[in-house]
Amino acid sequence: MHFAYPWPRRMLPCMTTPAPAQQASTAEQPADSGRLTGMAMMFGSALSNQLGAATGALAFPWIGPAGVVAVRQWVAAIVLMAIGRPKLRTFTRRQWWPVVALAAVFAIMNLSLYTAIDRVGLGLAVTLEFLGPLTVALVASRRRVDLVCALVAGAAVLALLRPRATTDYLGLGLGLVAAACWAAYIVLNRLIGARLPGAQGSGAAAGLSGLLYIPVGVLVFMHHPPSAKALGCAAAAGVLSSAVPFLVDMLALRRVPTQFFGVFMSVHPVAAALVGWIVLGQGLPPADWLAIGAIVAANAVSALAAARRPAPGSGIGPGGGRFTTPGPSDRVGAER
Repeated sequence: MHFAYPWPRRMLPCMTTPAPAQQASTAEQPADSGRLTGMAMMFGSALSNQLGAATGALAFPWIGPAGVVAVRQWVAAIVLMAIGRPKLRTFTRRQWWPVVALAAVFAIMNLSLYTAIDRVGLGLAVTLEFLGPLTVALVASRRRVDLVCALVAGAAVLALLRPRATTDYLGLGLGLVAAACWAAYIVLNRLIGARLPGAQGSGAAAGLSGLLYIPVGVLVFMHHPPSAKALGCAAAAGVLSSAVPFLVDMLALRRVPTQFFGVFMSVHPVAAALVGWIVLGQGLPPADWLAIGAIVAANAVSALAAARRPAPGSGIGPGGGRFTTPGPSDRVGAER
């Protein structure tokens, strides 16, 4: 549920601070309007992301998580290849290896996430996966507030993983595998962003991942012939969780500051829990809601603290600049 952003190391025009004070005051009202529009777009993107995952889950009884992920990967490959238009013949060996690694991460991340959704529910699976970017951001920081956030998030994880009569440890483990993949995605995407222009790296990785799932899809569909409804749900998951968030978030980043985008990332676990409850009937006990809220709060506080006081070596100057410290906003649900 979520996407490969092609500009992980560059500041967009909206992320720079205008020098003249008069320019800021005269543009205040349009900026406020643009920020409200950006907020609405980010909320719509999060909702689309989770609705896509829930729609894909509706096809599990017919083609299982592997079949849904295969169709999703094919849709994502078509979308990202069309957007990135990678010039594969010009790639060097130094550029190819992180692209291949990212393709493997895409494949493992989505399969582990969708299998976790099948076993433990959408809200819990997405919350566990969300630990990936949060962990990368906290590990890269040296602020005391982030240590507190890490302790809060760790306690929340222990609450989510607490033994219960119906505990599905495999499902919980797969959610953590998806989190590790998301963290690896951030590191690889930053490396690719430094070595390849635009969305070429993301497009090439998505294309390779789609190719990897051709034998998987053929094998699944041979044993479980898909109905038109199942294929429609899986394809809709690819559009709602891949194409729509990619385009909408790209436009939203032109209207809101990067740090605000990172804070708004916190809405995804809550949106996933709500969509899972309403669409799939996957209710959560109060303790799980509290744990999800704690993880969301830890991300929001960490992102706000980073926005107010950039960490040493972050590469963020007074007038903008480039990010070198990974954070949750590096990937919103990459390809979920």
